Amino acid sequence: MEAEHVIISTTHSVPGYRVVKVLGIVTGMRVRTRGVLGRLAASVEALVGGRGEAYIEELKKARDEALQDMVAEASKLGANAVIGVNFETSEILEGFIVVTATGTAVVIEPEKHD
Repeated sequence: MEAEHVIISTTHSVPGYRVVKVLGIVTGMRVRTRGVLGRLAASVEALVGGRGEAYIEELKKARDEALQDMVAEASKLGANAVIGVNFETSEILEGFIVVTATGTAVVIEPEKHD
């Protein structure tokens, strides 16, 4: 199964499909850091009341990469979907962002309607 054909859902089901096999928990994790200039820009934004765009961009990148890693792991197991996807974000040390994506790798098939 190719990673781009994996359905991802934060719910525990996919409308119109039924789970036929549970393959297990899959996880993707990414650690990102901003360089000195990125931290300086974020500090200036914080002082003048900005949104912290530099920090938001790093979080988005880390989330997307963690999601890609999780889907790749599910794909290796033969899954065509990952359900119950959840994200966890934390900061370790100063400036290191950790984003984890976790879900259940499953095989789903379209529901049959009689």
